[in-house]
Amino acid sequence: MIAPRSPVYITHAPTPKVHHFALLAALEAGVRGLLLSVMPLAIYNAFGDAAIVSRIYFFVGLAALIFGATVPFVSRFVPRRWLYTSAGALYLIGVGLALTNVPILVAGAIMANALAATISSISLSAYVLDYIQRTDLGKNETARLVYSALPWSVGPFLGVWMMDRWWGLPFVVASLFAVLMILTFWRLRLGNGKQITKARGPAPNPYAFLGRFFAQPRLVAGWTFATIRSCGWWVYIVYLPIFCVESGIGKYWGAAAVSLANAILFVAPVMLKVVNRIGVKTSVRSAFAGAAICGAVAWGAADWPWVTYWTMVGMSFFLVALDVSGSLPFLMAVKPSERTEMAAVFASYRDASGILTPAVAWAVLAFAPVSAVFLAGGVGMVIAWVIAGTLHPRLGERKA
Repeated sequence: MIAPRSPVYITHAPTPKVHHFALLAALEAGVRGLLLSVMPLAIYNAFGDAAIVSRIYFFVGLAALIFGATVPFVSRFVPRRWLYTSAGALYLIGVGLALTNVPILVAGAIMANALAATISSISLSAYVLDYIQRTDLGKNETARLVYSALPWSVGPFLGVWMMDRWWGLPFVVASLFAVLMILTFWRLRLGNGKQITKARGPAPNPYAFLGRFFAQPRLVAGWTFATIRSCGWWVYIVYLPIFCVESGIGKYWGAAAVSLANAILFVAPVMLKVVNRIGVKTSVRSAFAGAAICGAVAWGAADWPWVTYWTMVGMSFFLVALDVSGSLPFLMAVKPSERTEMAAVFASYRDASGILTPAVAWAVLAFAPVSAVFLAGGVGMVIAWVIAGTLHPRLGERKA
């Protein structure tokens, strides 16, 4: 007698949850966190001039912005799963270029990492908008920050420590995280995301959807908040470590500042509760105001390096608060039929800030010390504070 066979159940892949996207973000944070303090120091050591560092980052940001605008067009021909995989591959290429220790190739590594971050951000944002409900976007943002808190907080200091042991060690470890990121993505079987409608015509020009973006003031305001917030992080991550080196505080304190800032991510759930209580508008405006004050004080106290240092660390608290709430005005205004296109627009804030910050710093450093870049960052926060006044006071509240 033949024993009965157990039934084989054929099911769809499980629906991705908030913690799945948070895990992917954490693995990518492992790559970027280790390189966060290492790459600016590597470029600065190679060229010995903060202005040259600004120029390199400016041209890298410009190229990344142009490339990012073409991603929706490319996604018409390349499945999204392969786009995301290519981001991991670009991280590996960047690590390989950095390992050569040749200045021009190290600059190429920054380019590869920037392109990888752009593709990853666009692809992951589209997946999130596909699978996460609108009312859970705040929960998703918080989970992403909490999962990423450890690699972001430990990585910057650990990367500099590894570099002192062997300059190539942080790059090797970062490559392992990039491999894990790719493997985890394929294990989750996210596929190509949900399809809203079947295409009925040829692929549009990659810049054609910008008209729809500019026609929606809420999207423009949300993108502006994300861009200025990212500019603040650029000032903090790139120019504070340079300030530490030039003022005699030391490179380890610069790396420690970046790690301390990212350690604040552990309190992101508490910040989200505050956002839910006082509202998105009040949260965003308060955070921009606090960051602006810190930028001005850090510049005014430049003759007392430690005062400037700790003031900038205080600024990072407000930047993390913006990480929790600053993206919500944009994400809550996106229409389902425009997910991929608007995800690409939103992701461009990273590249736009990568152009704007080095460009402004390049101009400022032509006649002022590095501390003046902190003041410029504060001015940008004031502009965002003014724009945030136009937000609806009940933005983000659940409907009855």
